[in-house]
Amino acid sequence: MPSPADDTDSLFGDELPRQAKVSSGQSVAPALSLDGRPRANQPLAARMRPRRLEEIAGQRHILNPGSLLPQLIATNRFGSLLFYGPPGCGKTSLAEVIARETKSKFVRVNAVMSNVAELREILMAARRNPEAATVLFIDELHRFNKSQQDLLLPDVEEGTVRLIGATTHNPGFYVNPPLLSRSHLFRLEPLATDEVAGVLRRALTDTERGLGARGHTAVDKVLTDLAVLCDGDLRRALNALEVIALSSPEQAAITEKELELFARERRIRYDADEDEHYDTISAFIKSCRGSDPDAAMYWLAKMLAGGEDPRFIARRLVILASEDVGLADPQALPLTVAAHHACDFIGLPEAELTLAHATLYIATAPKSNSATMALSEARRVLKELPVQPVPLALRDKSGAASKQAGHGKGYLYSHDFPENISGQAYLEKPLTIYTPKTAGWESKIADRLARWSDLRAKARLKNTT
Repeated sequence: MPSPADDTDSLFGDELPRQAKVSSGQSVAPALSLDGRPRANQPLAARMRPRRLEEIAGQRHILNPGSLLPQLIATNRFGSLLFYGPPGCGKTSLAEVIARETKSKFVRVNAVMSNVAELREILMAARRNPEAATVLFIDELHRFNKSQQDLLLPDVEEGTVRLIGATTHNPGFYVNPPLLSRSHLFRLEPLATDEVAGVLRRALTDTERGLGARGHTAVDKVLTDLAVLCDGDLRRALNALEVIALSSPEQAAITEKELELFARERRIRYDADEDEHYDTISAFIKSCRGSDPDAAMYWLAKMLAGGEDPRFIARRLVILASEDVGLADPQALPLTVAAHHACDFIGLPEAELTLAHATLYIATAPKSNSATMALSEARRVLKELPVQPVPLALRDKSGAASKQAGHGKGYLYSHDFPENISGQAYLEKPLTIYTPKTAGWESKIADRLARWSDLRAKARLKNTT
């Protein structure tokens, strides 16, 4: 059984420096000191990192016994792994645990600070010691460009290094397909409130790595409230607990009062132009379409709190007005267009009221996608059937040549007939493209078209006789 020091040394081999260099000239130090204990100057979140797989909080969907990842770790037969999930869900901790449990050399780089020269140096060192298992952990892998990712491919393919990449961004968009195809992808979820609160409780009482020596106490509700404020981000929750504890006298109880300042400064997890942006606007659109004003207002408030461009939200409302409300409420389009203009000349924060007004209108309006379906059907017909020529009676008759060709001959002027229905055929081969729905105002359109259909039939019969 190796000692703690031996176990630490197994993470960093002779061919690889104990502190992996980074391009800035600084270094990434090991998580533990030489005697296997956490370093005193580390933040609480770093000191409380799990050391065994069973200590990992949450992520039961990939860590339950019998799941693929624990089997790969137990047999030490894993290749490259990609961990995809929000901040503070345990991606780095899981990578460190895997290296520790498989007794592998562990080299960690951050893609924000790293470069090609550093990668070449690390890969060359790994090639000089091919028998040793080297885990190369790249944090924020999505920050690497295509050339940097391509540089990893030969060594990943040969097994010189076993890559573990961590990213908060969808790997399907940010990781090169060849690298993605050579890796097992695991999605990590935000931690549940009770899971975060449980770790906070351990941190508060742990005398070796946590805050136990300070003697603070806290009731479960306080820790649960702190966990809720951190939105499943365990690192943020631990750092917040440490700040609160260090700003309080030793042996003092941590109460709701100590959480007030943190609660006032709560930040919503929202990334502009990334997954959170797209997922939230998708939820907003679907809530409006599904006629749920409560959900629509919630997602609107989240976007505004996250700093979303109000004009982007207004544009989506304009699209919804035609795509999903349509002819069921013809006032939806002018109202949302007006809301878009208002966002331009009012600006925030007042424009938030305009967006709330338009959101509630769209969410509570009757819905019809008949315009969307009609356009789709028209495009399908154009694509799949022969293109119909414009009937002679409907062609422009300006100019002598057009008149001589018979353009416009036989055209029936609609206003000369009852209810403006002449019975004229406007297609050589009739098509049914628009099917009205019966929601809201469109029910009147359906009745009107039914009556006009009868008038057309009578007019055509009259015209033929």
